[in-house]
Amino acid sequence: MKRAFTDGGEYQAKIAPRSIDWLASHEEEGQSYREWLDSDPNLPGQGRRKLYILPLGDFDGTAPDLGKLQRYAEAYFYPMKVGLLPKEPDSAVKARSRVNRMSGKKQWNSRDILGWLPRQLPADGYAMLAVTMTDLFPDENWNFVFGQASIKNRVGIFSFARYHPSWSGGMVDENTEKLVLRRAAKILTHEMGHMFGIRHCIYHECNMNGANHLEEADSTPMHLCPVCLRKLQRASRGDPAARYARLAVFYGVNGLDEEKEWVEDREGEIRSAK
Repeated sequence: MKRAFTDGGEYQAKIAPRSIDWLASHEEEGQSYREWLDSDPNLPGQGRRKLYILPLGDFDGTAPDLGKLQRYAEAYFYPMKVGLLPKEPDSAVKARSRVNRMSGKKQWNSRDILGWLPRQLPADGYAMLAVTMTDLFPDENWNFVFGQASIKNRVGIFSFARYHPSWSGGMVDENTEKLVLRRAAKILTHEMGHMFGIRHCIYHECNMNGANHLEEADSTPMHLCPVCLRKLQRASRGDPAARYARLAVFYGVNGLDEEKEWVEDREGEIRSAK
């Protein structure tokens, strides 16, 4: 298993940020594995080991497939189980709303939703992420926010609204569905990763990198670097090789060939090192 947490040249070091990128405007010192342990993260325990996805509001034809996202999360956080809860209608969401002056579209206040979500977490739930096609804003001074999470309460909310090219008048083609799935899968697992107390990564190009904009988020990989993977393995108690095998199946079924090849290589290296 040790091979899973060492870098044999498979991982790219974090590239220097451009002026518009996350690390150019956010001073982050990183979080080593030891620092993560010392932070006393709230880890899954007896009777509280399930992850949940809670859909909020209306979902149209531009939304990612929630069933696929559930299956992806179960592979990513193996051996933890992931439940897809019944959709909550707009009227049930306890949050202020406004119409964005630039897009002309409805937004919900993400901080309000974070305050409402802990009461929706099932008793056997370790953590829960709400997902929506409604755009979000954290306060009146912000144009929008992709999502927010509360590590203490193990809940989060994020919006898929801006992930489809049609949001900004972009072209839609045969690759759009795959693009939206990749974006949604990355943000789902990134935000769920924060539930385990994992901070943003500054060591490698990693799914736990911070992102200021969609182009930067698109440039990050779907995989975890060895530092962040070691944290997740300690929290989930999973076998990294078995995890990679399950991810390879998902990537293969959904045409994510580059990701499939990458995880198959990692699985082979871990198994050969035993």
